[in-house]
Amino acid sequence: MTALTLSTAAASGLRADAIVVGVAKGSGSKGALVVAPGAESVDKAYDGKLASVLETLGASGGEGEVTKLPAPAGFKAPVVVAVGLGEVPEKDETYGTDALRRAAGVAARALTGVKKAGFALPAEDADDICALGEGALLGAYSFVAYKDQGGAKSKKNGRDAKAPLAEAVLLGGKPRDKAYKAAIERAAAVGEELNRARDLVNTPPNDLDPEAFAAVATAAAKEHGVKVQVLDEKALAKGGYGGILGVGAGSDAPPRLVKLSYTHAKAKKHLAFVGKGITYDSGGISLKPAGHNETMKCDMAGAAAVFAAVVAAARLGLEVNVTGWLALAENMPSGSATRPGDVLRMYSGKTVEVLNTDAEGRLVLADAIAKASEEQPDAIVDVATLTGAMMVALGNRTFGIMANDDAFRASVHEIAEEAGEPAWPMPLPAELRKGMDSPTADIANIGDRMGGGLVAGLFLKEFVGEGITWAHLDIAGPAFHEGAPFGYTPKGGTGTAVRTLVRLAERTAAGDLG
Repeated sequence: MTALTLSTAAASGLRADAIVVGVAKGSGSKGALVVAPGAESVDKAYDGKLASVLETLGASGGEGEVTKLPAPAGFKAPVVVAVGLGEVPEKDETYGTDALRRAAGVAARALTGVKKAGFALPAEDADDICALGEGALLGAYSFVAYKDQGGAKSKKNGRDAKAPLAEAVLLGGKPRDKAYKAAIERAAAVGEELNRARDLVNTPPNDLDPEAFAAVATAAAKEHGVKVQVLDEKALAKGGYGGILGVGAGSDAPPRLVKLSYTHAKAKKHLAFVGKGITYDSGGISLKPAGHNETMKCDMAGAAAVFAAVVAAARLGLEVNVTGWLALAENMPSGSATRPGDVLRMYSGKTVEVLNTDAEGRLVLADAIAKASEEQPDAIVDVATLTGAMMVALGNRTFGIMANDDAFRASVHEIAEEAGEPAWPMPLPAELRKGMDSPTADIANIGDRMGGGLVAGLFLKEFVGEGITWAHLDIAGPAFHEGAPFGYTPKGGTGTAVRTLVRLAERTAAGDLG
């Protein structure tokens, strides 16, 4: 795990394996390369010619670009790593926190196998330092649990070439300043828990069934003072959780409902986070076609995000009560599996005609949302890799936000963007509800094909307690990245929604949401 430290040392004098600086595209027709603030001592060591040297090497300052060059004489580090920040900010503006986060992530990825690197990137305040810390932690992430641990070694120095950057020293930070210390602690808590969520998403389903997920959550919760309650299949049957049991009926691995409770003595508000935790989704009897099963270990990314957010809130000591509900099941076809046409009686008492067993996430969420509603929280936010339709609508990097309150939906959208997670508000058209009418049950689990992501949101809305503010985050697109890494986003599990949930908890604790 990458360690984060602060230092007021000049980059030229820091003993490290590499120094990271920022460069940007200058304004004007020529667009000359510009050395970003924070790298003044590095530029001076190159006699003020760092930009021209980098240009000679082909650097343009474009976002995500990395250029390595030997450090000048007298430097304590042997290598300088220049990372592109994109366009130079307009007058009186600064580099945005997410631009800094992405730059730090790119640099950390480029420094795999390095023990210590100093980050001399623009940092005007504690918020910038927090962004750089988060970016470094997220960019340094790698999932190697199933790789040959005796793998390739660097012939030059014998270090493990697969090991992430061991220590990121954030230059320009003030180690004794309370705001900066809090910033680094926040970056560590959020970054480490988000990476834990990534680990869960990346773990193969033969090693992460509902029981195993519940065990991981229990251990982490106890470590950080979070109360935990796990309902096994017997307790679920006794409690009448027909949705969760129905989805898990076809698997030899029985379902679980995990409740994580973080409380603060001074809290005035209570948030409930509900996560879809399908540890593997075959589609059930409505089997997915070939080519659609291979990444379905990621169908528990919503529960992973909720779990990580609750633990992060506890680590940060936020003055808000946060309850996490992890609805865990494995959706498999077998002689005992729920069939298309079966009717399930949900925890709320409503009956659901299951017309498609691959629309299973909404079934486990419905039970958990109804249960969460009994505690009358100030707001419920569910997170789920719910529909392919949302991916069609918003692509692979943006999640959709639906809600039963327009103001709350707008606030969640603002918070997501502030946290650096692309999101977009989506409607819940009332006319789509009719498509879920069932002649047999209170509601069917699917409706009109067009607008399928919105139909799923309308289904979940049916199970929210009366008078409770609710939002639904459909993270199907960005939860699992199959392409090449970019910024601080790795291949595989991304940890999407963790930062949005944590920021929502922080804003609620501060009284910013009413």
